[in-house]
Amino acid sequence: MPQLSVIIPSRNEMFLNNTIEDILKNSEADTEIIVCLDGQWPIDPIKQHPKVKIIFFPESIGQRAATNRGARISDAKYLMKLDAHCSFAKGFDRVLLEDIQDDWTIVPLMRNLHAFDWVCKNGHRKYQGPTPGKCGECGEPMKREILWRAKPSPKSTSYRFDRTLHFQYWGEYKKHQKGDLVETMSLQGSCFMMRRDRYFDLNICDETWGSWGNQGTEVAVKSWLSGGRVIVDKRTWYAHMFRTQGGDFGFPYPQSGKAVERARQCSRDLFLNDKWDKAVHPFSWLINKFKPPDWEDVWQKEPDKKPTSPTKGIVYYTDNRLNMKLAKLCRNYIKKSNLPITSVTLKSTGFGHNIVVKSEPSYKTMFKQILTGLKEAKEDIIFLCEHDVLYHPSHFEFTPEEENTFYYNGYYWMVRLKDGFAINYDVSPLSGLVAYREPLITHFEERVALIEKQGFGYYMGFEPMTHKRIKWENWYDFKIFKPQYPNVDLAHEGNLTNKRWTQKKFIRKPKFWNEGSINNIEGWPNLPKLLS
Repeated sequence: MPQLSVIIPSRNEMFLNNTIEDILKNSEADTEIIVCLDGQWPIDPIKQHPKVKIIFFPESIGQRAATNRGARISDAKYLMKLDAHCSFAKGFDRVLLEDIQDDWTIVPLMRNLHAFDWVCKNGHRKYQGPTPGKCGECGEPMKREILWRAKPSPKSTSYRFDRTLHFQYWGEYKKHQKGDLVETMSLQGSCFMMRRDRYFDLNICDETWGSWGNQGTEVAVKSWLSGGRVIVDKRTWYAHMFRTQGGDFGFPYPQSGKAVERARQCSRDLFLNDKWDKAVHPFSWLINKFKPPDWEDVWQKEPDKKPTSPTKGIVYYTDNRLNMKLAKLCRNYIKKSNLPITSVTLKSTGFGHNIVVKSEPSYKTMFKQILTGLKEAKEDIIFLCEHDVLYHPSHFEFTPEEENTFYYNGYYWMVRLKDGFAINYDVSPLSGLVAYREPLITHFEERVALIEKQGFGYYMGFEPMTHKRIKWENWYDFKIFKPQYPNVDLAHEGNLTNKRWTQKKFIRKPKFWNEGSINNIEGWPNLPKLLS
């Protein structure tokens, strides 16, 4: 059973063999190719290969239907639909299989394929296009010379659709795409990959829409509205040959504008009117998430569809070794935020929505707890909260400005419970991390995978993005914010990590250093009584 089936619907495709050979040459995973010959055998016979299957339809059934027939004979966990005039980076399938998640639709970065030139005997060249009559410079006949190479630019990663649900490139949104795995509102349609069972569950190639048209929008919108994500993987690429010049260099199917418009009408009726029964989000949710320029009147001017403020939630984690008096005190202050709480604990606590993880206390366990909570939480913005920190209400008033930035509360006092000694210096603690949930999930998945592979080391650090000792595949900016009043980090006998109480303990000296006591921390006038 292969891991991936590449489904290629084909009709009158002169570069089909080039595409097949390219996939076989660059594949590094257990990948098969299923070629769906829709109503016509190729001019050049397809070479036999154990990883190539061929389906022939004597009469054309259409691109969507042919793709579906290919998908039905696949036994692979994942499917990729691909146009018959594409090339790939080495190991494209291995990279995609490493990165894809169950509810993702994923596609490589897209480049343009320079498949051939027209060349005359005198060496004059003409870029790929319809068959020329004669050389424009010397009048000699011209022949096709296959080049089959990806052009260095553009490198497309961002797509959207307009008010008619027509595909558009979206260069401006690229500025917001950080890291190697980036979200895109829509797809180009020539290539996409997802789980096979999800492909059928979402009816990805709806044959009632016709043979062809609006497929990128169909795939992307169904992927998003069903609760999944659409991701461009910049760690690999594919190159697509665009045929827009007509003649013998146009679309291989007989296709009318009326038929394409019918597909768009089907998509508009299904999505704009929220008729799709698989949706867990309304269509306006997708518009509000990406805020494309064509839809400004929807997310700016219409009160009933104006995007709401991002939701906030808390992911709380504990090793259950803190004494109950302190634990309850800290939880009560977290409750004052009035935010939804997802708690991940080693023993049942009944605090918020409680998930119990059966494991021994360790750094590895702590990061797994955080990841578990992030995946379970439903809110847009997440505050990470630890069991031995007193969180001031002003902490939860902060709202991140940028979705791809990790924010740390830099206003903390550390209190030593045994004698009440307190210090305040420049910090960016994990317990004060606030960010949008999706980038947090991306990072902690990568962090847990690294720990699983080679164990935890102090070189890795605890606070994501605050140092560059590790070159994370997905990199985000980080910033410090300071609310009106500080959080109080309580040092007790059960701390998982030790605190440094003198400046001498720091290799890199703090930028500022204040010493005090439990009696004089701003915003906490009753702290001695609370901790007595």
